Amino acid sequence: MTSRLKLLVVGSGGREHALVWKLAQSPRAGRIYCAPGNAGIAQQATCVPISATDCGALADFARQEEIDLTVVGPEMPLAAGIVDVFQERGLRAFGPTRGAALLESSKVWSKDFFARHDLPTGFFGTFDAAADAIAYLNTQSYPVAVKADGLAAGKGVTIARTREEAIQAITDSLVRGVFGESGRRVVIEEFLVGQEVSMMAISDGEHLYALPASQDHKQIFDGDRGPNTGGMGCYSPVPIFPEEMYQHTLEEILQPTIHAMAEEGRPFVGCLYAGLVLTEEGPKLLEYNCRFGDPETQVVLPRLETDLVDLLESAVEGRLPEAVAPTGSGAAVCVVMASGGYPGEYESGKLIDGLDAAARMDDVIVFHAATKETDEGPVTAAGRVLGVTGVADTLPGAIETAYRGVNAISFEKAHWRKDIGRRGQR
Repeated sequence: MTSRLKLLVVGSGGREHALVWKLAQSPRAGRIYCAPGNAGIAQQATCVPISATDCGALADFARQEEIDLTVVGPEMPLAAGIVDVFQERGLRAFGPTRGAALLESSKVWSKDFFARHDLPTGFFGTFDAAADAIAYLNTQSYPVAVKADGLAAGKGVTIARTREEAIQAITDSLVRGVFGESGRRVVIEEFLVGQEVSMMAISDGEHLYALPASQDHKQIFDGDRGPNTGGMGCYSPVPIFPEEMYQHTLEEILQPTIHAMAEEGRPFVGCLYAGLVLTEEGPKLLEYNCRFGDPETQVVLPRLETDLVDLLESAVEGRLPEAVAPTGSGAAVCVVMASGGYPGEYESGKLIDGLDAAARMDDVIVFHAATKETDEGPVTAAGRVLGVTGVADTLPGAIETAYRGVNAISFEKAHWRKDIGRRGQR
């Protein structure tokens, strides 16, 4: 008889809902917990009121409940060393150690790592003094990217189109301390021209199991206008990232990264998520994240035919099969429904209607990103509220399905882009 595992997912967003949803499909999944979870996750898992960054309390809970495998969703607990805490207590957790998570938690460290190992990326300089950073600008053409070193909730990156904008970004980070400790150092790097693609792969420290590629839509308004967000939607597969280029990226960028991390004594176990720019010279690394993407996970997992419990357990145990996940299983599109005003000021607590109607639709999956259950029903709880995913045999079909789900749902001042996936049809 197949043993069933007790599982714990750490986090509370749409990514974590997608992880719970996929894990629950495994015949090996037993009881699933999520800390802290949200209203949608609560329909498939037992939500536990422990903060995602309270590493000690989460480890205590995992030991108390005899959790077999913990899956860490967000970057903050990984940067704080949650996997180290679990390992010290003899508990299994999927994700990189604090030392390996530097690939995401320190842009200075990661860019220096790229240089040490000749990984393709833009030209860059790293600075901790404003005067030196401003002097470096005299050698640059514009635009340039100015990035705070540490985690800044997606707000530490400025695409400066003029020298004045770059100086302002440097001053904000190094002089005014807008990003606190995360902004004590900055990276100034070449602005890479080309479309961005996300590629995720599961690693056991030596081998990679690559997942289908996807493309995110960062800006708030249709036509890629307005300020950047945490992601307003995405789609998979990505026609401009064909199989040959995918394999090249896997063999020449991601796999060498895993080997280099092991050589440096920081073996990477977890989800390696490459943010790529498809330049005229070929794919180049914009950055690495050390966890599943959000909202990329909401389109990649519905296309994944592999048992996720088996896959993640194999990674943690160092016995990952070397294989590329099937990428021909149709298409998926995720449209994010956000609170009015996001990514600026917005109001929460708005009653959400139509979730049951959307859930009854064929091939529509509603992932809750920020919802809270009340006596009146689920309400909005942050900027990005829902990720409505449509799956179909083709990308146009997935687009139509996703928007059919979106149109069934409503809440006051709801906002969403109307062009998610359109790039993939050009």
